[in-house]
Amino acid sequence: MRTRYVIRQLVEKALDIKKLTPEIENEINTELTQMGYISDVDYEALELLMAEMDAGRIQLVPTFGYLY
Repeated sequence: MRTRYVIRQLVEKALDIKKLTPEIENEINTELTQMGYISDVDYEALELLMAEMDAGRIQLVPTFGYLY
């Protein structure tokens, strides 16, 4: 059975647009909840995302739900 590495794909999307949007973050959390584990590939992708955020190269986009 082949793993889809959805989290890695979501991280790639965040890296491409240089933003971690609430939608991407929610999709990552949903995948983690549904899978119940994280593959090595997805874990490495998340490590890279966190490193890029720490370095200031990826912007965290806030949720503005309280405005609606």
